[in-house]
Amino acid sequence: MTGNTSGQPMTQISVNELAVYLANEDANIQLIDVREPQELAIAQIHGFVNLPLSEYAQWSEKVPTMFNPEAETLVLCHHGVRSAQMCQWLVSQGFTNVKNIAGGIAAYSLLVDSSIPQY
Repeated sequence: MTGNTSGQPMTQISVNELAVYLANEDANIQLIDVREPQELAIAQIHGFVNLPLSEYAQWSEKVPTMFNPEAETLVLCHHGVRSAQMCQWLVSQGFTNVKNIAGGIAAYSLLVDSSIPQY
């Protein structure tokens, strides 16, 4: 996966902001989780589409037809590193409103929903 190396700052949202988005049923957002299937088996947040980074070759060409490049897109991983890579890649593919979820599902579990297991 090659990303945007232009040095542009990555837009991030907090897990508390994510909780507000998820509570708003009218929110027009796209949700992507880049964690691996074994990670999803442990912990997940409903509504996210799983695109494991290790399977990039299988899904990379389908992304423009799976998602609207102009819609707000939120990306999740375990701690926020892999999702930041995905955000950079999406921007390089022409996505215009991409946000990394800072702290990932680990922070969401700690700060928002303790019923989601830590791993």
